[in-house]
Amino acid sequence: MRPVMSVLAVILGGLVASAQDTPKLDKATQDKLRKLTVELAVAQKSEDEAEVQRLAKKAIETLGDQAGMPEIADQFREVPKNATPLTPKELPTAFDPYIDFIEKQKWWTVGLDPAKTNHLPRELATIIEGCLAARSVNEANAKRLLKIAKDAGDFVVWSQDQAGTGVVPFPALRNGKGRPFEVAERFMRQAEKDGKLDQVVKNGWAVEDFSDGGLHFDNGLAGVALVQLFEATKDDKYKKAAVRAADWAIKRPVVTNWNYNSFSVFLLAEVYRITGDKKYLESAKKKTRLGILPGQLTEGPRKGRWADAHNARPAYHYIMVRGLAAMVAAMPKDDTDLPAVVELLRLALSARNPDFGKGIFNADSSVEALVRVKMLPPHVAEKLTGCKTDEALGTLERYVAEGFRAGKPALGLGAWGQLLAYRNGRER
Repeated sequence: MRPVMSVLAVILGGLVASAQDTPKLDKATQDKLRKLTVELAVAQKSEDEAEVQRLAKKAIETLGDQAGMPEIADQFREVPKNATPLTPKELPTAFDPYIDFIEKQKWWTVGLDPAKTNHLPRELATIIEGCLAARSVNEANAKRLLKIAKDAGDFVVWSQDQAGTGVVPFPALRNGKGRPFEVAERFMRQAEKDGKLDQVVKNGWAVEDFSDGGLHFDNGLAGVALVQLFEATKDDKYKKAAVRAADWAIKRPVVTNWNYNSFSVFLLAEVYRITGDKKYLESAKKKTRLGILPGQLTEGPRKGRWADAHNARPAYHYIMVRGLAAMVAAMPKDDTDLPAVVELLRLALSARNPDFGKGIFNADSSVEALVRVKMLPPHVAEKLTGCKTDEALGTLERYVAEGFRAGKPALGLGAWGQLLAYRNGRER
């Protein structure tokens, strides 16, 4: 009987994705990478850092000149030569179209049947983050924006209560539309064959991923959104829910798909920041050492990228940058692990930021990550000069501003709200 974990690893795993999705790799190389992935998962589960590093290095060597090549070639969108960032006069109303859209499209209601819900917790996370951030710019609608964020947050807390394990769960919709639901369907189908579906689904929610990492994504993003909601409202129910999500993440092993681990690193760093409890920071650091750092290239023409084809894609690259930025922002100035994490971040920024000179090849993940990088404390920021962060973010600002003026939004709710708040703070 094929275990559920192996099915999800084939679909989603970092090194396995390289083996399957990179057409230039021959079958023998693909087989080697699959074997290394299995061995890597064992080493990660046993928290053997030396073995994890050895196996990751061996996988990089096996990839050869394909290391750091994305499974889908970068596609650049041109930035109009006369494009300019939003003006101070445009900022206060730039989020207005999103408010009407959110209220008209609202689908979340406490008590709904999740098994009939073709929506994801990550949608609520971006709504919460976007609305909370936009309040600093859009004072006229600040109360309205807070109400939207609280309604979404209350739904997240309810779903977490329904799951009963601390995780922010995934709707157990069968045959849903969209890539996340297609992956979930394969997972549940295999669980059904293995007689384990009752362990996966509770109250219509998927609450178990058998440590393949699939639940890290939504749990991490929703947990961070709850942290921000607590900071905005000082309501302890959001803090307690964020802590429960972080406690769930602590107990889960890291996985071979590097970007999955970064969602939990992101959450753990943020929960440490609001609680001061060192167990969250220590877990974030351990997950970084075991589940993010080993996959990064430290030499060669693609130095700073992650080696496997899946995580070499820009969206996942900047997802990991965002998590690392959150962690270095939370780490004490005298933390002995800080220099290594800052260097990891520096390499990542230097690897991809210059590519924005060719045009736009990713928007949401890049904006969210680079805004966080720009807000890092001076003792960290001074180590990241020369990474072309200003140039990359400037190009993104001009591109999304032109999209907004043309009535074609180029950013999702969370990234747009965060960019507006950042611009507003910079203008003051």
